[in-house]
Amino acid sequence: MKKKIWIRLFLAGFCLASIVIGYANFSVFTTSKNHLYNSLKEVPEKKTGLLLGTSRTLKNGMPNQYFYLRIKACVELFEAGKIKQILISGDNGTKAYNEPLDMKEELMRRGVPENKIFLDYAGFDTYDSVIRANRIFGQDEFVVVSQKFHNQRAVYIGRKNGLSVIGYNARDVKKMSGLKTKIREYFACVKAFLDVTFNVDPYFLREKEPMP
Repeated sequence: MKKKIWIRLFLAGFCLASIVIGYANFSVFTTSKNHLYNSLKEVPEKKTGLLLGTSRTLKNGMPNQYFYLRIKACVELFEAGKIKQILISGDNGTKAYNEPLDMKEELMRRGVPENKIFLDYAGFDTYDSVIRANRIFGQDEFVVVSQKFHNQRAVYIGRKNGLSVIGYNARDVKKMSGLKTKIREYFACVKAFLDVTFNVDPYFLREKEPMP
């Protein structure tokens, strides 16, 4: 008898989890689908681009293609005049790990002036990056730059918080190495959905640093 109860509880929990995951991903997709761009020509002009951070290299020491493809997309926007300045938001949890600084150095190497680049060292996840762009850096409309699956979530977070956010999709990584990232994204959408639903505050909120 106890075994049957546990089986029923397990099945009920599994069904509930499946519904939440499905609804969260559906909500992210439907909210963002009309605000994502693959074509540079079609991207509306915005003053600011929000470049979402990632590591320069993988754990095995190989170059991280997500990093370089995001940099390429951001430079395209800047050179085309689609954005005038760039806010890089990423993780700087330790002295040895600094996503924003690595991306800044790469952007400058490709010709973006230093005075057009601003750094957010406390973008520990996508939700924090988007919300802090508004609350700390004073931006209420911007172009998010990352891969499509990532932009969907960022645009969803921004739109649900009343921000005029669009996404420019960097080219995706067409390798099996990207499969793990995409599977993880299904669950990341659930976190974004819950963060938005419960109006969670970013991990760090401090004095405002408004950008020009």
